[in-house]
Amino acid sequence: MWRADVVGIVDFAQPSWKPRLHFANLENGTVRSFLVAHGRGSDPAHSGWLQSFSNTPGSEATSRGAYLTAEWYKGKYGTSIRLVGLDNDNSMALPRAIVMHPAWYVDPTMIEKWGKLGRSEGCFAMSNSDFNEALWHISGGRLLFADRIGEG
Repeated sequence: MWRADVVGIVDFAQPSWKPRLHFANLENGTVRSFLVAHGRGSDPAHSGWLQSFSNTPGSEATSRGAYLTAEWYKGKYGTSIRLVGLDNDNSMALPRAIVMHPAWYVDPTMIEKWGKLGRSEGCFAMSNSDFNEALWHISGGRLLFADRIGEG
């Protein structure tokens, strides 16, 4: 890790309609929470609950484990953050193009209309309005950890 001031924690034991991406500021003790999508391969029935993790290319599933946030780049969804998988369970993050990016399907209006968020192809997708928080507070060499953590 290049920076240890803020860490990101994703609790996929929670459903997609709850804020389950948390940025913990280790310097001032604050936590900010956000909506985040999981992959369609992790929730084939689109229940809003992550059912399984996968590191397999083509699975369109979310992978668990520790990630190093890397540089920004311009991609399909605009400015995005590359992720480097640090565990066996997410070692294919770079080849699979698993990143953090903004997406229209991660928005409170989706929850109002459908009761859940849309799904990514395994990426950590955030709402367009919240994504700048990720750019400024979690990118550039910080830790992002994802797993089933709390009771779901």
